[in-house]
Amino acid sequence: MALSGHVTGLLKEYMRDLVVQAEQETAAHTSFGFSATPYRPDQALTDLLAILDDRIESEGMEVGLPEGFLHQMWGLCNDARIQVAERVWLEINSSDQPSSKARIRELTYRALIAILETSR
Repeated sequence: MALSGHVTGLLKEYMRDLVVQAEQETAAHTSFGFSATPYRPDQALTDLLAILDDRIESEGMEVGLPEGFLHQMWGLCNDARIQVAERVWLEINSSDQPSSKARIRELTYRALIAILETSR
C-alpha cells in the first residue's frame, strides 16, 4: 500500500501521540507505586488502529485521509504483525534500555513505518 507523504506524516503524528501517552501513563503509574504490566507489539498495533478509527471519525476527511484508509491499515497491520513483532523482539533483546509501553510502541511504529516505506 503506497501512502502519500501527507498521510504518512499524519500516521507518524498519531504514532508520536500514542508514545507520549504511554510515557505519561507510565509516569503516573510509577508515581502511585503501580508496576508496569507487560505490553506487546500486537497491542501497540491495536492501539494505533483504535486512534485511527477515532481520528478518522472526528477529523478524517478534514485532514485528508483517503476513503477506506482504516480498512487498508487494518489489513497492513494484520499482514505485518509477525514481521513487526520479530523486529521489536530483536531490538528489545539487543538493547540495554528497559522494555516499557512507550518503548514497545516506539519500536512497533518504527518497524511498521519501515515496512510501509519498503512496500512502496
